[in-house]
Amino acid sequence: MERMRGRRKDEDLEKLVNDMNTSLESLYSACSNMQSDTVPLLQNGQHTRSQPPAASARPAPPQASPRQKVQRSQPVHILAVSRRLQDEDPQFRTSSLPAIPNPFPELSGPGSSPVLPPASLPPSQPVTKQDVKVFSEDGTSKVVEILTDMTARDLCQLLIYRSHCVDDNSWTLVEHHPHLGLERCLEDHELVVQVEGTMGSEGKLLFRKNYAKYEFFRNPVNFFPEQMVTWCQPSNGSHTQVLQNFLNASSCPEIQGFLHVKELGRKSWKKLYVCLRRSGLYCSTKGTSKEPRHLQLLADLEENNIFSLISGKKQYSAPTDHGLCIKPIKVRNEIKELRLLCAEDEQSRICWMTAFRLLKYGMLLYQNYRIPQQRKGLLAPFATPVRSVSENSLVAMDFSGQTGRVIENPAEAQSAALEEGHAWRKRSTRMNILSSQSPLHPNSFSTVIHRTQHWFHGRISREESHRIIKQQGLVDGLFLLRDSQSNPKAFVLTLCHHQKIKNFQILPCEDDGQTFLSLDDGNTRFSDLIQLVDFYQLNKGVLPCKLKHHCIRVAL
Repeated sequence: MERMRGRRKDEDLEKLVNDMNTSLESLYSACSNMQSDTVPLLQNGQHTRSQPPAASARPAPPQASPRQKVQRSQPVHILAVSRRLQDEDPQFRTSSLPAIPNPFPELSGPGSSPVLPPASLPPSQPVTKQDVKVFSEDGTSKVVEILTDMTARDLCQLLIYRSHCVDDNSWTLVEHHPHLGLERCLEDHELVVQVEGTMGSEGKLLFRKNYAKYEFFRNPVNFFPEQMVTWCQPSNGSHTQVLQNFLNASSCPEIQGFLHVKELGRKSWKKLYVCLRRSGLYCSTKGTSKEPRHLQLLADLEENNIFSLISGKKQYSAPTDHGLCIKPIKVRNEIKELRLLCAEDEQSRICWMTAFRLLKYGMLLYQNYRIPQQRKGLLAPFATPVRSVSENSLVAMDFSGQTGRVIENPAEAQSAALEEGHAWRKRSTRMNILSSQSPLHPNSFSTVIHRTQHWFHGRISREESHRIIKQQGLVDGLFLLRDSQSNPKAFVLTLCHHQKIKNFQILPCEDDGQTFLSLDDGNTRFSDLIQLVDFYQLNKGVLPCKLKHHCIRVAL
């Protein structure tokens, strides 16, 4: 009995194998019969339209066997084949094979296809371009076609190249809202197209100098007063420690102090104790208390940007001229959504705005500061040598002998500077004699050549010169020259020192029939303003600091 059962099992197995072979061969034959019904596909998956064969068509190559066609993976309507097999040959449904459920019932419809249609595939994202209009300080503008992923730094580099400006890593884009009286410098990593999308119809992008954009990283120790910062981690006051406390995400420095806050929906201002943390800007409802139950959130950092008020007194009745504004990114023209604040002096306003940027961006801001320096280090071996006027790189030299030597004695260096000033006066006298064109106008050329210089701004008011200095950064040595409004024959040097703006009058003086210009009542004389600027870029003289950076306005 056991042998008969084993023999019967072998016969059933052999019959099952024969049935499967017969089914496979029938499937191959059905595929060959359906070749005329299938539609060939292009490389992108689209069906070709049926067209009658041309009369001059080449003869078709010999047909290969169905097995070879399947091995070449030609497209086949598998579902249609299976339905035809089920309708025409029900005998292929072997009762010994278990029924396998269809794992994709959504593909069993009559119009379904084993190939995905083109519309179902994600479309490729081409690199798009967009026109952006940029304004300069003199009112000119230029429409620039940029990529949608271009950052503010990249656009500045493009404008520097097209305007033939000197790339000193101090150019920036400014988001300017004249109707709101707000403006801010874009961070180098911000996308220009995204920023422009959040601006109203009256908003503008300005191309401007800003020497103080990263001043905190150069002098962090002298930036925040001690009573304005509370460190949660111990700080020894060193340069590195201050940077680590602000850039480290785990540390939590707090900036606190009194600010004038404009009440929402009202014209009145109220002086409150304000605290700035990584989580947002808070005001205390009870004196100087910083307990959680006494702190009220004014604005967070993620969804807002900080701006400076251009004319806070005139437009918003601010108590001082040192106003700032926290504006939501999604708000365009709604004044009622703005959080207006006002500091007592310019130094406090700069500290609050810098702290807002540091706590919001952190290490990303420091990387923006380091990128130009890293590029400069890579290009240093190939860069052409230029004269540096930095105070740290200049030393007093004596070239009276055959070889130059460094003057170590400060008294000797001071006397050498005075001798250099007298030498300038002697050289200017000879130049005036040689350049005399007529008795009526002995210095006609030397009196107008300064108007071609970038640091000369013509006949502007004192208020306008102060505004330009503030816009381009309150850093030591930032200067410009202008015509004097009180004396038609004089000029004025406007200079920034210790975040304060000072004015020095340049008066004409005569000696032996020659006219000179002087800042120190004739002790040091110059034939024109170009000589004066060159001299004080190398020598401090009677000024509080040397001339380092000049305010410039370029035409785009």
